[in-house]
This record gives sequence, structure tokens and C-alpha cells, in this order.
Amino acid sequence: AREKELNILCWEGYNPAQVVVPFRSSRGATVKAESLTNDPTMINRLRAGEINVWDLINVNNPWARKVLSPEKLIKPLDRARFEPYFEKMMPAFKPPYKWSMDESGENLLGIAQRFGPYSFVVNTDKVSRQTAEDQGWNLWNDPANNGKYGILESDDWNVFDLCLIAGFNPFKEHTEEEVAQFKDAAQRVFKGAKVVGDIATMNQALVSGEIDFHMTGGTYSASPARADGNPNIRGITPKSGPIDGKGGVAWIEITSTVNNPELSPLAAEFLEYVQAPDVAHTVAFAEGTFNPVAQMGNPDCFKLFSKEELDAIQWDSLEEEMSRCVEYDIVPDYDKLLDIMTAAKREASGG
Repeated sequence: AREKELNILCWEGYNPAQVVVPFRSSRGATVKAESLTNDPTMINRLRAGEINVWDLINVNNPWARKVLSPEKLIKPLDRARFEPYFEKMMPAFKPPYKWSMDESGENLLGIAQRFGPYSFVVNTDKVSRQTAEDQGWNLWNDPANNGKYGILESDDWNVFDLCLIAGFNPFKEHTEEEVAQFKDAAQRVFKGAKVVGDIATMNQALVSGEIDFHMTGGTYSASPARADGNPNIRGITPKSGPIDGKGGVAWIEITSTVNNPELSPLAAEFLEYVQAPDVAHTVAFAEGTFNPVAQMGNPDCFKLFSKEELDAIQWDSLEEEMSRCVEYDIVPDYDKLLDIMTAAKREASGG
């Protein structure tokens, strides 16, 4: 009954017409793609019973391995069918790629595609790339910068960044002292922010000179401004930080088949469809934000990217920046830190 129906729960990139329409037309299928901007919300929807609704889920890297698979919310993929695609990806994704596998190393849980470093963004006319990389998160600890920066509405990433500003690793259980340091950082940083808003608001404020830099941000958020002819808007990865010496955090999306009792056969077909060089390029430059994709390791895919597109996604420094990053992970006491941050944000806005 579901051979001509496909439902995708995803970050934006798999829902635009230029991605969905060719697939829908070639299969004569009904394709529904809903995009959200928060992994836990998507996962909670599956937990709440929507496992019967969706066929594919697209979330950041740790969730498939650490949550979706253990909770049996996703189904493993056919390794013989899908591992060859990883062979054509960039070297970091060669099989067996950690985040696409379960803890046992036996089951393939999903396919990697978009990724990138995500720390903060500067207007290099105001703060040089070298200064930003050298100072890293201490930019937010300098009282002289109050009123010069913005904060992107992105709760999970802002929790990560406030931990880094406070000088400790986000991805572990935190001591009472660290929680107190987090609270102090959250109150200071939100109080000193000139603008709090979405990606378009941040980029507009950077381009106009209203702010000099913003957190959280990176290729994902800066790329639209760069593509519009603003190369001075640049994602920055700090040269050092408190996570085993690293200060950057990178994300990698993993797309998995949902453990739907009536899973559409089109789910696996769609995963193959987005591996094609031309479709991978389309996904990289889908409306909204522009990002590198693992498939750029395939010369047939890489050649489709123009010089301007490579510049928009900061290809020149991508490898170097990824080497300075730890990969997005789950914060064990996230709810506690989120409550503290939310209170600090409310207090700063006079709410």
C-alpha cells in the first residue's frame, strides 16, 4: 500500500522542490518532507508514535548510534547495498564510518552526506580571521566586546558554546562548579549580545556592520551571505580549546530508515538517489544554507561545484578546520544547562 508514498523528517535540504520533485516524478510517488531545526524534537516525535508516519529521519551524527538504534526507532540498512557508497566519499567517511554504525560495529544505521564546522562567524573587516582563530571563545570573555556581537537562536549549539566559553568540555557530566561557571557565562554572554535571532538576521547584521561577530555559526550559517558576494563574512574554527585541546565542534548528518512497520520501499531508493553526483550537489546547494557533502570525494561530484560555490562553503580551509573540531555529541546534563541558559536569555531580554 505504501509503494508510492514516502515521508521524510529532516533538516532543510532534503525538502526543497529541486531535490524532491525529480524523485517524485520518476517514481510517480507522493513525497512529503517536513523540516525541523532540532534533533531532539524530531526524535521525540518518533517516540510519541510517529514511527508509523515517517520513512526517513535525518539528524546530527550521534543520535542514530546512541539513541535511535538502541531505542529501536530506526532500521539497519543493507550493508552490501549501501557501503559501496561510502567508498566514494571523502576519506574521513570510509567504511565502516563510526557514526553510521551501531555500537556493535555490525549494523549500518544510515548514510552520511552534509557536514561542516560550526563554532562562530566574524566580519573579517572588523575582526581578522587570525585574531578570531587565536582568541577563539575568549572573544566572549572580553568585556570590550559587549554590544558588538549577536547570538543565533540555536539552543543545543549555544549550550555547547557557553561550556566552551566557560572553559570546559560540553560532552560530559558537569560538576557543580562547572554548572556555576556555565550560569555565569550564560548571563554575561546574553547580557552583552546586541542581536538575538535567526540566520538571516545574523547575516544582515554582520553585513551592515551592526555586529562584528556572532555565535553559533559556521559554514552552514555564513554560506548564504558569502554566496551573495560577502567574502568578509567567514565561519571561524578556534585553533585551540578545552576539549582535548580543540575548540571547534563539527556536525555530520546521518539519514536513516525509520522502524516503520509499513516502511516504504522508496526510503532506501531515496537514500541511493541522493548519492548521485548531481543530486548530492543539489543537496549541498539546496535553498537556505549551503554546505559541503561527503560525496565531494567522488571526482564526478566535485567537478560540479563552481569556484564561487567552493568559496561560499570555505572549501579552502575545510580540511584544516575539521581537524580542529570534535564531532557533535550528546550533552548528558543538557536539560539542566538548557534551563539555565533559557533563564539567562529571558533575564537579558527583560522577560
